[in-house]
Amino acid sequence: MTTQKTHYRKAFDSPYLSSQDIIEPTVLTISRVELQGDKSKKTKDHFNTAYFVEKEIRQGETLKPMILNATNSRTVKQLTGQHFIDDWKNVKVTIYVEHNIRFGRDSVDGLRISTVPPVLSKPLLEVDSKMWKSAVSAYKRDQNLDAVKERVELTGAQEKAIIEEANFIAENEDVS
Repeated sequence: MTTQKTHYRKAFDSPYLSSQDIIEPTVLTISRVELQGDKSKKTKDHFNTAYFVEKEIRQGETLKPMILNATNSRTVKQLTGQHFIDDWKNVKVTIYVEHNIRFGRDSVDGLRISTVPPVLSKPLLEVDSKMWKSAVSAYKRDQNLDAVKERVELTGAQEKAIIEEANFIAENEDVS
């Protein structure tokens, strides 16, 4: 039986995801990135701050937003092909810890986003495909997308579009 140990930095509660939060490479979905002031109040700097679709890093442990330093920002730009942080939505990334990163005079552990897109265990749903129509029908029938998510990967934008399309069809069926 493996017990989870407590990293010494956990005592220094940070409002951001950090190296002590990532035990192994972790696939997360960036829901949005915003340019925000430092929430730790240590500086007056502004950072590209990534928020995630997932709410927990592990069961019972809230997932915090992540500051995207210059290296990680360039990686997300490369993965998305988009220069603007406003366009970095619903992006699946693998976050891992890199050791011995230079930070001033110190060598520290830091978070990195892999330059290789994560391999999805399920195919990504294609818009306007036969499976898309089935997903809309499934939502109309079940009022959730659980059955669909068992077979395909969905982005947050796709989920929203399926729900809107299903609701639109249902409203127009009632009118006829």
